[in-house]
Amino acid sequence: MPIAVNGINHFAISVPDLEASIAWYERIFGFTVIHRSVIPGIDAKVSHMQGPGFQLELFQVPGAHPLPAGRSVPNEDLMTHGNKHMALGVVDGPKAKAELEALGVSIVKVAEIDGTYDVFITDNAGNLIEVFEEGPR
Repeated sequence: MPIAVNGINHFAISVPDLEASIAWYERIFGFTVIHRSVIPGIDAKVSHMQGPGFQLELFQVPGAHPLPAGRSVPNEDLMTHGNKHMALGVVDGPKAKAELEALGVSIVKVAEIDGTYDVFITDNAGNLIEVFEEGPR
Protein backbone atom coordinates (compact mmCIF):
# COMPACT_ATOMS: atom_id res chain seq x y z
CA MET A 1 0.00 0.00 0.00
CA PRO A 2 1.31 3.47 -0.78
CA ILE A 3 1.67 5.94 2.05
CA ALA A 4 -1.13 8.53 2.25
CA VAL A 5 0.10 12.10 2.07
CA ASN A 6 -1.81 15.31 2.68
CA GLY A 7 -0.03 17.30 -0.04
CA ILE A 8 3.00 19.56 -0.26
CA ASN A 9 4.12 20.80 3.15
CA HIS A 10 7.13 22.93 2.20
CA PHE A 11 9.91 23.62 -0.26
CA ALA A 12 13.42 24.29 1.06
CA ILE A 13 15.98 26.53 -0.62
CA SER A 14 19.52 27.43 0.43
CA VAL A 15 20.33 31.10 -0.19
CA PRO A 16 23.43 33.27 0.35
CA ASP A 17 21.57 36.17 2.03
CA LEU A 18 18.55 35.23 4.11
CA GLU A 19 17.28 38.76 4.67
CA ALA A 20 17.51 39.66 0.96
CA SER A 21 15.65 36.47 0.02
CA ILE A 22 12.94 37.08 2.61
CA ALA A 23 12.43 40.58 1.19
CA TRP A 24 12.34 39.21 -2.39
CA TYR A 25 9.70 36.53 -1.65
CA GLU A 26 7.62 39.06 0.29
CA ARG A 27 7.77 41.64 -2.52
CA ILE A 28 7.28 39.30 -5.49
CA PHE A 29 4.85 36.69 -4.16
CA GLY A 30 3.50 38.12 -0.89
CA PHE A 31 4.91 35.32 1.29
CA THR A 32 5.11 36.13 5.00
CA VAL A 33 7.61 35.05 7.64
CA ILE A 34 5.98 32.78 10.21
CA HIS A 35 9.01 31.39 12.05
CA ARG A 36 12.76 31.92 12.37
CA SER A 37 15.36 29.66 13.93
CA VAL A 38 19.00 28.60 13.88
CA ILE A 39 20.25 25.06 13.33
CA PRO A 40 22.75 24.39 16.14
CA GLY A 41 26.17 23.11 15.20
CA ILE A 42 26.22 24.61 11.71
CA ASP A 43 24.84 28.05 12.63
CA ALA A 44 22.39 27.94 9.72
CA LYS A 45 19.80 30.70 9.86
CA VAL A 46 16.34 29.44 8.89
CA SER A 47 13.15 31.26 7.98
CA HIS A 48 9.79 29.64 7.31
CA MET A 49 7.54 31.71 5.07
CA GLN A 50 3.87 31.06 4.41
CA GLY A 51 2.98 30.69 0.75
CA PRO A 52 -0.30 29.73 -0.91
CA GLY A 53 -1.07 26.34 0.68
CA PHE A 54 2.54 25.51 1.55
CA GLN A 55 5.57 26.89 3.36
CA LEU A 56 8.88 28.01 1.91
CA GLU A 57 11.89 27.21 4.10
CA LEU A 58 14.94 29.37 3.44
CA PHE A 59 18.40 28.50 4.77
CA GLN A 60 21.51 30.65 5.01
CA VAL A 61 24.49 28.46 5.91
CA PRO A 62 27.97 29.91 6.53
CA GLY A 63 30.48 28.60 3.99
CA ALA A 64 27.83 27.11 1.67
CA HIS A 65 28.81 26.50 -1.95
CA PRO A 66 27.33 28.90 -4.51
CA LEU A 67 24.64 27.75 -6.91
CA PRO A 68 26.27 26.38 -10.08
CA ALA A 69 25.52 28.63 -13.08
CA GLY A 70 23.68 25.95 -15.07
CA ARG A 71 21.11 25.50 -12.30
CA SER A 72 19.56 28.86 -13.27
CA VAL A 73 18.89 27.81 -16.89
CA PRO A 74 15.83 25.53 -17.26
CA ASN A 75 17.01 23.20 -20.05
CA GLU A 76 20.58 23.10 -18.75
CA ASP A 77 19.36 22.36 -15.22
CA LEU A 78 17.57 19.25 -16.52
CA MET A 79 21.01 17.82 -17.27
CA THR A 80 21.79 17.69 -13.51
CA HIS A 81 20.07 15.13 -11.29
CA GLY A 82 18.12 16.36 -8.29
CA ASN A 83 15.31 18.77 -7.56
CA LYS A 84 14.58 21.17 -10.40
CA HIS A 85 12.33 24.02 -9.31
CA MET A 86 9.14 24.87 -7.50
CA ALA A 87 6.16 25.70 -9.68
CA LEU A 88 3.56 28.22 -8.58
CA GLY A 89 0.16 28.07 -10.26
CA VAL A 90 -1.58 31.12 -11.71
CA VAL A 91 -4.84 31.64 -13.59
CA ASP A 92 -3.40 33.75 -16.43
CA GLY A 93 0.21 33.09 -17.48
CA PRO A 94 0.74 36.08 -19.80
CA LYS A 95 -0.75 38.42 -17.17
CA ALA A 96 1.56 36.96 -14.50
CA LYS A 97 4.52 37.41 -16.86
CA ALA A 98 3.65 41.08 -17.34
CA GLU A 99 3.23 41.55 -13.57
CA LEU A 100 6.60 39.90 -12.89
CA GLU A 101 8.29 42.14 -15.45
CA ALA A 102 6.62 45.21 -13.88
CA LEU A 103 8.15 44.14 -10.56
CA GLY A 104 11.59 44.04 -12.22
CA VAL A 105 11.85 40.25 -12.35
CA SER A 106 13.81 38.97 -15.36
CA ILE A 107 12.12 36.28 -17.39
CA VAL A 108 14.49 33.38 -18.02
CA LYS A 109 12.23 31.46 -20.40
CA VAL A 110 8.64 31.20 -21.60
CA ALA A 111 7.60 27.67 -22.51
CA GLU A 112 4.43 26.85 -24.39
CA ILE A 113 4.36 23.05 -24.62
CA ASP A 114 1.36 20.75 -25.06
CA GLY A 115 -1.10 23.59 -24.52
CA THR A 116 0.56 24.92 -21.38
CA TYR A 117 2.04 28.35 -20.66
CA ASP A 118 4.99 28.44 -18.26
CA VAL A 119 7.18 31.37 -17.25
CA PHE A 120 10.56 30.56 -15.72
CA ILE A 121 12.23 33.13 -13.49
CA THR A 122 14.97 33.06 -10.89
CA ASP A 123 14.78 34.41 -7.38
CA ASN A 124 17.31 36.91 -6.08
CA ALA A 125 19.76 34.05 -5.43
CA GLY A 126 19.42 32.40 -8.87
CA ASN A 127 17.07 29.56 -7.88
CA LEU A 128 14.66 28.57 -10.66
CA ILE A 129 10.94 29.14 -10.16
CA GLU A 130 8.24 28.18 -12.64
CA VAL A 131 5.04 30.23 -12.81
CA PHE A 132 2.59 27.81 -14.41
CA GLU A 133 -0.76 28.68 -15.92
CA GLU A 134 -3.19 26.09 -14.54
CA GLY A 135 -5.97 24.77 -16.73
CA PRO A 136 -6.34 24.46 -20.49
CA ARG A 137 -5.43 27.31 -22.81
